[in-house]
Amino acid sequence: MEPETAGDPMGKSLNWTRKSTYSLSKTLKGKGIDISPNTAGKALKAIGYSLRLNRKSISTTQHPDRDQQFQFIESKVKEYEDMGQPIISVDTKKKEMIGNFSNKGRKYGKEAEKTMDHDFLSNAIGKISPYGIYEKLTNKGTVVLGTSSETPEFAVDAIETWLTGIAYKRYDNIQKLLILCDSGGSNGYRKHGWKYFLYTKLSSIYGIDIRVCHYPSGASKWNPIEHKMFSHISKNWEGVPLRSHEVAMNYIESTTTTKGLAIQAFLNEKEYQSGMTFNKSEVENTINIKRDEILPQWNYSILS
Repeated sequence: MEPETAGDPMGKSLNWTRKSTYSLSKTLKGKGIDISPNTAGKALKAIGYSLRLNRKSISTTQHPDRDQQFQFIESKVKEYEDMGQPIISVDTKKKEMIGNFSNKGRKYGKEAEKTMDHDFLSNAIGKISPYGIYEKLTNKGTVVLGTSSETPEFAVDAIETWLTGIAYKRYDNIQKLLILCDSGGSNGYRKHGWKYFLYTKLSSIYGIDIRVCHYPSGASKWNPIEHKMFSHISKNWEGVPLRSHEVAMNYIESTTTTKGLAIQAFLNEKEYQSGMTFNKSEVENTINIKRDEILPQWNYSILS
């Protein structure tokens, strides 16, 4: 079920799958396991899955090449797993205000936390943009808390923090890196700055060939980081006022699961300039980019 799984990154809802019980039954029969669609549905429910569609964020925006891209991503994940080269799923968690503000959810305590009755940004210490890096091979995570604008440069700097501070200690002989990410945001496929900084700050500096695969529009819930890491962070700090950067970082790093998830947090207080524009032709003439023949807008490599 791994490549077919999605989940709510911010809530407590069950996992869900885009695979029907009929197609799951057919797939299993092809593997020599005789199981009916009804039994397949019961087995899914028993392990925490529910077949559901979110009409607002998925059904109305399904891209015609959606299934082909899912299959392509699955093949690349298997390829990098076989090579033992790192696979990371990246995204920015929703921004959080730092200060004495209410945080949705409940936690055990003798009395309720007293917080401000209005969430005015003027009363906040600041805002944080948590950029996450989740490692599929190790079930480990990294979160870089940015205090400035959420830009492509910030996203690449967060990946560099992971690479230099963690990855080189965890992986032997890193030559390739597979990045799985959404189609929008600071690491969106239309962001020329994203590709430019991947080359100038990572690939050309560290000699690593970086392959990027974007999830189709409306399918961000299938990005592994959403249900493998962000959902657990949200549950861990629910009901907790994030009164300081240290509180946020402590709750991130104390987030664990029975399957061994462990997360490290870093603070990035660098100021980033928002609204920078990059010319597509100039960027692609500067960097060493190779686009795949299959859905080249979503699949490309930044070569060292």
